[in-house]
Amino acid sequence: MKPTLLIVDDEKTTREGLRAALEERYDVYLAEDAKAAMDLLEREHFDVLLTDFRLPSEDGLKLVARAKSLSRPPVCILMTAYGSEELAVEAMKRGADDYIAKGRLQIEELEMRIARALRQRTLEAENVQLRQQLDSRFGLEHIIGESPQMKEVFEIVQQVAPTRATVLLTGESGTGKELIARAIHHLSPRARQPLVIVHCAALAPTLLESELFGHEKGAFTGAHERRIGRFEQAQGGTLFLDEIGEIDATIQIKLLRFLGERTFERVGSNKTLTADVRLIAATNKNLEELVKQGKFREDLFFRLRVVEIHLPPLRERREDIPLLALSFLKEFARENGKRVTDFTAEALHQLMNYSWPGNVRELRAAIEHAVVLCRGDKVTVRDLPPSVRGETAASEAARLLARGDLTVKEAEKQLMIRALKETKGNRTQAAKLIGMSRRTFHRKMHAYHLEGF
Repeated sequence: MKPTLLIVDDEKTTREGLRAALEERYDVYLAEDAKAAMDLLEREHFDVLLTDFRLPSEDGLKLVARAKSLSRPPVCILMTAYGSEELAVEAMKRGADDYIAKGRLQIEELEMRIARALRQRTLEAENVQLRQQLDSRFGLEHIIGESPQMKEVFEIVQQVAPTRATVLLTGESGTGKELIARAIHHLSPRARQPLVIVHCAALAPTLLESELFGHEKGAFTGAHERRIGRFEQAQGGTLFLDEIGEIDATIQIKLLRFLGERTFERVGSNKTLTADVRLIAATNKNLEELVKQGKFREDLFFRLRVVEIHLPPLRERREDIPLLALSFLKEFARENGKRVTDFTAEALHQLMNYSWPGNVRELRAAIEHAVVLCRGDKVTVRDLPPSVRGETAASEAARLLARGDLTVKEAEKQLMIRALKETKGNRTQAAKLIGMSRRTFHRKMHAYHLEGF
């Protein structure tokens, strides 16, 4: 369909001449004054309003202002025989998208300006839609929680997001630290700039240094060309360093310098570079304890912890479990084309009473498992993963021991293996899960040759 164009001019010859010139590319309507134009604008949606400045009873500037107040305003271009800069400025203040002098009016130029204004409006609409999608996906709307702990987190996020402050996110694995980092970025003035994410534990120290700061050609064996690091990639935006507690002393020194001076060098270069980058770091380790052990610089710790946001484990905000579970259920039912709408009371009770050592990440995986296996319209206890429905390491080992299938030592070993699997290798959590001290757990891991976990 052709874009719709409303031409407003009190001179009939001008109106008709413009229609004849533009009707091949536009669906053209005519009005002789502001009242007739507004009647049309309120009844129909127009893509473009092309109006003369001098109109009977009301000038074109007022018409533009009224047109721009509509729920779906048109692109507005003002024509006048009095092409002064002052009038152009006033027209733009009132909302006009462009301005053209009638005395120098050329149809080709007018068509170009209309097309340009329409393209700009389309681009702005797409940007608004994209921003809404981003806010929906990465803003606080996407992070579920009604517990007092999460409300406090949301309040701090809203306060810190508009600032330049460095943020340290702490909490166990699976509590949603990356989601919070994304929310801070997308609620900040840097939202239109890059958000660059680096998982520090995934790379060896030498590779991580090059990944963060870049390197010059020939800086080390295999450096066949210059590499732009993540700090440069995040220029104007945000750099999120996950698992910050894993970085070595060399990178700690470089990060400390950047936080103090906003400068750095690529590996193999003496040239100092500057980056406007906001830093957000996250860790599931106790950095204060690492500082005491001499494994993490105290000055860097304080630089990173300008604002600390602690993400509580799921077991400390159990009132959020039903909200999260239902949200995940809807998501996975939609993805898998299943008509699963709710949980039975027994299944919900089981979800509420499980310890969730893997936190929200484990809950999400458990609900996906349940939805895939669900045979009706409600998730039952039998649809839940074995660990969640009560078949824990302790109960399984006790059952096998009672049957005489295992010796006491074998049962204890199986108990530890199951606990390590349930906690995804977290030895401290595994020890807590089976009521064993951390030191005893480590000693028995050595005795049972379980160091590979």
